[in-house]
Amino acid sequence: MPVTAQTRRRADGQAPGPPAVVPAAPLAVLDERRRGTRFVELPIASVLNSPAQTGMSFWSVNPYVGCEFGCSYCYARYAHQYVVERARDRGALPAAEFADYRGPHGWEAFERRIFVKSGAPEVLALTLRPARLGGHAIVVGTATDPYQPAERRFRITRRLLERLAQFHGLRVGLITKSPLVARDIDVLRRLGERSEVSVHISLIAVDALLVRKLEVRSPVPAARLKALEQLVRAGVRAGVMMAPVLPGITDDVPHLEALMRAAKDAGALWVRADPLRLYANVKRRFLPVVAEEFPALLPKYERAFDVRGIVTPGYAAALKRRMTRLRREIGVPSGDEDRPQPMVAEEACEAAQRELAL
Repeated sequence: MPVTAQTRRRADGQAPGPPAVVPAAPLAVLDERRRGTRFVELPIASVLNSPAQTGMSFWSVNPYVGCEFGCSYCYARYAHQYVVERARDRGALPAAEFADYRGPHGWEAFERRIFVKSGAPEVLALTLRPARLGGHAIVVGTATDPYQPAERRFRITRRLLERLAQFHGLRVGLITKSPLVARDIDVLRRLGERSEVSVHISLIAVDALLVRKLEVRSPVPAARLKALEQLVRAGVRAGVMMAPVLPGITDDVPHLEALMRAAKDAGALWVRADPLRLYANVKRRFLPVVAEEFPALLPKYERAFDVRGIVTPGYAAALKRRMTRLRREIGVPSGDEDRPQPMVAEEACEAAQRELAL
């Protein structure tokens, strides 16, 4: 029998203490950018989040936790926060490094400490049973962008799609801001031969200067629209997701119309829209941007959302009427039949708690 601190206490007549916590293996750094962004290995036991876990109507897969694009309105920072805190609690992240993985304001690390699920394709191949899906779709990229810059290096999303292409009769959706998705047209076409596939290009406006104020490092609108055109020409079903629509910033008729016409010109099979959800973690990142770039709107933002961060019913109804009229005038469907609802912050966190095994 090995001698431990606990057995020594018994031998000395002391009451046994709690068993010692064996620290987990430290997080392995896979790569690092010159500007300081670090990519860290995230061991996982599962990769699919079920509707029962998230409350959504589909299964979800997220190859990364954290995102370099740095969109100020992103709701997914909770999932990153949970991963960091769990790594600390399990001893995989020393206390000295914890602050670095959280960021001075509690959000920067989401953009600069990217967790990479290198084993996701293999885990998916071992655990996916189409019969378990119950007819629900699988959506890739509900919490962080599956084609963020890290994908050029790690190619996890491509390998996930290759695994999915081995199955028959699936319904697969993919959400991204990146033109890198066009790299995988060959895999998407192969997947589409056996399953239903839809790609949703996320874009809030066609005004590149406006987009840069709100999305620090995202691809320019023209590049995303070009990728959309390439997808559609290749026979991949694709459309535009205008999400989130930002009150007072991108919700006026000129902005909505310009984006909808650009989407139609690029061949979009649908254009859909969802208003901003101003959850607590979104407020901490987004409202300072509003205060700096659109100061007159700040008091309105503080009044326009309820305690849950949801816009008032009147605003939601008015936006829906505006979009319906523009779609009718321009001739673009809504694509509601292809609509993957975004995973909100609390649901992303809950899904991460069930998914991650550091």
